[in-house]
Amino acid sequence: MDEIAVDFGEDGLVPAVAQDAETGEVLMLAYVSPEALERTRETGRAHYYSRSREELWEKGATSGHTQDVAEIRVDCDADTLLYLVDQEGGACHTGHRSCFYRTVEGEHVGEQVFDPDAVYE
Repeated sequence: MDEIAVDFGEDGLVPAVAQDAETGEVLMLAYVSPEALERTRETGRAHYYSRSREELWEKGATSGHTQDVAEIRVDCDADTLLYLVDQEGGACHTGHRSCFYRTVEGEHVGEQVFDPDAVYE
């Protein structure tokens, strides 16, 4: 079995969808650099690259709402990743279980599982 070479493109980043490994719920989308992928594979914890802060970050390092990665999949073009994760607490910095907690019409459909003001003081 040959390892897949991920195509990080010109900016050195690929999108990664985090999906609950048990329920299939889509939790979030973030970007991954080669170093973030390497750290994820080494530690078993989800690591991403913040485009706004221009730095590597481990999901849950501040909040405690970590993602243990059960499996990493790559799409057919090898330019998008899927992290199948065991999510501790909420995935979204707003306190919701998933970042996809609203419909485009503005309806609130997701569950808030923590108070972000208490976590990110």
